[in-house]
Amino acid sequence: MYKNYIFDFYGTLADIHTDEQRSSVWEKMALFYGYYRARYEPGELKEAYENLVRMAERRAAGMFQKEVVLRTGNEAARMYRNRAESIDGATEKSLGGSYEGNPEICLDKVFRQLFTDRGIQPQECLVLHAGQFFRVLTTDYIRLYEGVPQMLKRLRQKGRTVCLLTNAQRIFTEYELQLLGIAECFDKILISSDYGMKKPDIRFFQMLLDSCRLEAGESLMIGNDAVCDIAGAKKAGMDAYYVHSNLSPEYAADVDADYIQMEMDISVLCRVLGI
Repeated sequence: MYKNYIFDFYGTLADIHTDEQRSSVWEKMALFYGYYRARYEPGELKEAYENLVRMAERRAAGMFQKEVVLRTGNEAARMYRNRAESIDGATEKSLGGSYEGNPEICLDKVFRQLFTDRGIQPQECLVLHAGQFFRVLTTDYIRLYEGVPQMLKRLRQKGRTVCLLTNAQRIFTEYELQLLGIAECFDKILISSDYGMKKPDIRFFQMLLDSCRLEAGESLMIGNDAVCDIAGAKKAGMDAYYVHSNLSPEYAADVDADYIQMEMDISVLCRVLGI
């Protein structure tokens, strides 16, 4: 057994289905914002939300590009622009081993901006409630895969460190962990929206290792995404366990994992982990 087990959340521990395109979502969101004098037509609100998300993503990507310029020079920045999905080995090394530049946005700021664009200065609790109301409206279901709580508890009973490293928004995920009853099953939880970066960026993995004082060689990353979870973990020096679930991106036959499980079955995962 490994000393440390690091899990992805959505598609690895929890199954979820959301739909942001339904017209009823934006009708009810427009009604909610109207309660606080931030008046929108449903279609207008949807367009404003999507534009703000795109602007935030561009801004985050621009900040990463500036970091490349500062640390590697303009030529590296040009290479990054031309090959946005990754950066070459020399640039990677100069960035402290960063696997990719994968900036993350914080949706709290988007929900807040929708108020301020209508001249309303919202309190933090109102921004939180707006985001969570949106999540409730767009979520068809969220549920744990069968056997997840028992697996996490067994690992901790055996004295293992159990962590969660997820590409997600705290405004949603913190409360969904509580809803599902597993928030207390982890020694450490890192959510990408808190840090402005996400998997497979090696810095996100290293941040978890450093904050918990974990050795990469004693750690196993378990996830359902061949790039974000598996490639990122391997680049960070960790072993990786790929589980193909209903939420996995299209399977790549050459996934570089130490363990590959092509069916979501927690009982199988537990047997392989020796619990």
